[in-house]
Parts: sequence; structure tokens; C-alpha cells
Amino acid sequence: MKKTLLGASILFVLNSCIVSTAAKVATTGVKAATGIVKGTVKGVAWTVKKAEGKINENRLDGRWRVVGVYRGSYDALPGEPENVMNNNCPGGEIVEFNTKKSRYKPAHCSSDRIHWENYKFRFGKNPSTRHRENYLELGKGNYVSIVNVDGQNLILEGNLIPAYGLSGGNVYLLEKAR
Repeated sequence: MKKTLLGASILFVLNSCIVSTAAKVATTGVKAATGIVKGTVKGVAWTVKKAEGKINENRLDGRWRVVGVYRGSYDALPGEPENVMNNNCPGGEIVEFNTKKSRYKPAHCSSDRIHWENYKFRFGKNPSTRHRENYLELGKGNYVSIVNVDGQNLILEGNLIPAYGLSGGNVYLLEKAR
């Protein structure tokens, strides 16, 4: 009788451990899938997840070509957002960052008319979104969130290019220009 009772209790404990472990695995899988946005630009698929923690500012340095503009905020983008970019520039719209001097050149077709402007890189509570994130302060009151940056792609959210920003916030996909 004692062996049967002991065997039943061991079976119950093992069964509950297996169920709780399976539940944890399923929950972790769901958490990993949330917050990821996928898109396609010129037939090339991209997937990005919002950065967690402070990004190294030096990763912004260089020339970036705008390849995608998406209406709305990053969190509200659907699985396959529509690219609303209409590029009339022969070389593409280029944004250039000089992180050593904290300056940038805004996107424009003829870059010889555009002058360098100052920006401030910050990690903390963004005044426009009220979230703790990496962001740039471009001029007075214009805050652009840095969603993520890697060696080839930069994703920004906010009013980076005034021509697209008239209808509210946008998400910009930029790729490293050569």
C-alpha cells in the first residue's frame, strides 16, 4: 500500500513538472514572437525587433539610404506593412550621421543645399512616446525613436523627413549606403 501511494505521488509530481515546463516553453515562444515586425522592400524581406537597452551611438555613424516609409507607430504596424515611400531622387534619399560631432544631414535629393544640423542622442524616457528607449532630439521638440540598428539596417520612428511626417508619425527603414 505504501509503495502504491509513494508511486502515485511521484507520478503526480513528475506530471505537474512536465506540464509546468511545457507551459513555460509555450509562454517563452509567445514572448519571443511579440514585438517583431516583418516587411518587404524591393523584394527583400526584413524582420526587426525593438532594441532592449542602450544602443552604442557610434553604430549610427555614416550614410544611410531611406528604403522604406511606413505609416503609424512601430508597435501598431501589421505583420506586412505597406511601403508608402515615393522616391523621386535619382540616388535615393540619404541621411548622414557624424557621431563624433553629434551632427547629421537630413534627407534631401540635392545634398549640396542641405547643411549639417545638431542632434542629441539619448537613452531614457522619450518625451513624445513616454517610453524608455533610445532616441534622437532633432532640433526643438522633434524626437525620433531608434527602434534598432545593426551593421546594415537602421529603423527609426518619428518625424525624420518632413515630407512624410505631415500625416503623423512614421517608421523609416534605412540601409547603409556605400
